[in-house]
Amino acid sequence: MPRRARKIARRESPPDAKYGSTTVAKFIVKIMLRGQKSTAEHVAYDAMEIASQRLNISPAELLEQAIENATPLIRVKPRRVGGATYQVPIEVAKHVGRSLAMRWLVASARARSGKSMAEKLAGELIDAAQGQGPTIKKRDDIHRMAEANKAFVHYRW
Repeated sequence: MPRRARKIARRESPPDAKYGSTTVAKFIVKIMLRGQKSTAEHVAYDAMEIASQRLNISPAELLEQAIENATPLIRVKPRRVGGATYQVPIEVAKHVGRSLAMRWLVASARARSGKSMAEKLAGELIDAAQGQGPTIKKRDDIHRMAEANKAFVHYRW
């Protein structure tokens, strides 16, 4: 463990080929399984196209809206204090919240039944962009849990 607490520089990921967006590039990486990036790109682009046609907005804008709606602002973290474990609410950093939102979107899409992955992901993006669906429910549950445990906020360090 380092003795000096230094800020670690965050690397910027390169933008994707089609939209020139780093958010889309990170979303593709979240979808990817077993290193098959080209397959993940096809799934992501197809899903964004399907969803944007249904809602009549640009694909990159749709993804941004879905991620923005699913991003948690606060979450709970277990802290052990004197033999008891408390769920302490902490604020979520912007990049961590966006990463969680992307992970939840992909997990919820994989949990859907039937169809191709592109269609399941498109349905999940549409739901998230409209502020409904399992991803938004997960965010709301985490916010509700943090609200219920705000009495333990003084254990934050």
